[in-house]
Amino acid sequence: MPTTEQAKKWYQGVDAIHDFSHIERVYRMAERLARSEGADLEIVHAAALLHDSRGTMPGSGERAEHHIASAVFAGEVLAEEGWPQERIAAVQHCIRAHRFRDKRERPETIEARVLFDADKLDVLGAVGVMRTIGYAVLAGQPAYVQPSQFFLATGQKEPGEPHSAYHEYLFKLCKIKDVLFTEAARAMAEERDAYLADFFVRFAAESRGEM
Repeated sequence: MPTTEQAKKWYQGVDAIHDFSHIERVYRMAERLARSEGADLEIVHAAALLHDSRGTMPGSGERAEHHIASAVFAGEVLAEEGWPQERIAAVQHCIRAHRFRDKRERPETIEARVLFDADKLDVLGAVGVMRTIGYAVLAGQPAYVQPSQFFLATGQKEPGEPHSAYHEYLFKLCKIKDVLFTEAARAMAEERDAYLADFFVRFAAESRGEM
């Protein structure tokens, strides 16, 4: 079983949004959800430690496929530890299915749903505020730009339109609580979502000089 000490090495030099503190939070939340849902803790622990292990830097050519690269790396790590192939495949499914923007492989097992939910809870609440604005800054995008009417209507940007932290809230974060799988995660998401919504409503109003 990979250890947290071993996992620290996989996240050296990555951006502050996908660093080891994110992994630790997802690991703890995934364990909490796994116990609540009766999931296989060993599968969940391994998937949580490895889910962002490759390709997470903003602007990286691998960013959009980091879940695929991480699943491949997980297979190598677990094979070296002598894991049976079916359990390696279970961990790889969790990792491939954890990305919100990729609908090609959806979480089918309770372990994959636990990892998905734990990872998504980390973009809600106070941590979600920090990560969303931090990621925009690291990616060279503004914290706030008034979205175009086209973006508001379709979720797609006009040519040259920035993808600000506020854009990300409207595109993704405000939808998170409605796509979670486990009962425990959905319950926690209600309060975290309310906090996030209140923040971005005020943030937008202050940015427009309305408050």
